[in-house]
Amino acid sequence: MDEKKKSKKGGFSGQLGFVMAAAGSAVGVGNIWRFPYLAAKDGGGVFLIIYLILVLTFGFTLLTNDIGIGRKTQKSSIQAYDQVKRGWGFLGKITFAVPAIIMTYYAVIGGWILKYIIVYLTGAGKAAAADTYFTSFITAPISPVVYGLIFMLLTIGDRISRS
Repeated sequence: MDEKKKSKKGGFSGQLGFVMAAAGSAVGVGNIWRFPYLAAKDGGGVFLIIYLILVLTFGFTLLTNDIGIGRKTQKSSIQAYDQVKRGWGFLGKITFAVPAIIMTYYAVIGGWILKYIIVYLTGAGKAAAADTYFTSFITAPISPVVYGLIFMLLTIGDRISRS
């Protein structure tokens, strides 16, 4: 086997791929899910302008800051901030905790999507179009939790199979 192939790490082939993946991660399902609702509710164009300003200022700054610190220290986010300045280790813990908390939100929405995929694949799409279907599903005590857990297990399985 070629030495180059042996030492090749998994990663992005170029900067554009990395930037697009980082942007996709930052935007996430939450923004896609809530964006039309918030844009209509909060004033449409004004909301869009404020949203874009915040994304381009705070979002871009925080993303490039995390990337820069990670490249400089070559450590995980939990250890990297403490290396930059003593006492900043809690920031690294926050950068780890926030995605973990957000993951629970994605698992809930992923469970809903999984439920509807199964409903449509089994031919019960007409029932799912009823006004009360979604409300009765999300207020049920067990099924939304089960679908959320199945979604997380599928995500974990996909991640394991890729590594």
